[in-house]
Amino acid sequence: MSDQSTTDTPAQAQLRLERIYLKDASFESPRSPAVFGEAWKPEFSLDINTRTGRLDEQRFEVVLCATLKADGPDEKTAYIVEIQQAGIFAIANVPEGRLQQVLGTICPATLFPYVRETVDNMVVKGGFPAVHLAPVNFDALFAEAVRQQQAGAQSDGAPQH
Repeated sequence: MSDQSTTDTPAQAQLRLERIYLKDASFESPRSPAVFGEAWKPEFSLDINTRTGRLDEQRFEVVLCATLKADGPDEKTAYIVEIQQAGIFAIANVPEGRLQQVLGTICPATLFPYVRETVDNMVVKGGFPAVHLAPVNFDALFAEAVRQQQAGAQSDGAPQH
């Protein structure tokens, strides 16, 4: 029998959520109370983005920012909700090339249900009907961002005429 060391085996990747917290939230209804007397057929627009910051060697803050805008008749704003939902994630044994993908997909997907709940709660407390945000495919959003970044890098390197 030989005593074989396991040091050649790569360590297993680890992801641990340490904390979830609401970093910032705002609700504006610039046309209240007049907006409540209008027919309610809003046009919604949702903007979602993330930002990340390294706290130390293995801990990262990920902030999922969401802005929901509801426009009423004549494109007049009924309300705007802005949420910054954050989390502290401990990530170990993830190769640097894969780290950005984890921070841009898994972490925001973990935070998104909290964003949905906060948006809905604020809209209802503002006197409007409940809003249920559709699920977001963060893998597809990340892939598109990478594709756009690569296309931008290629066009930056192209000769100018």
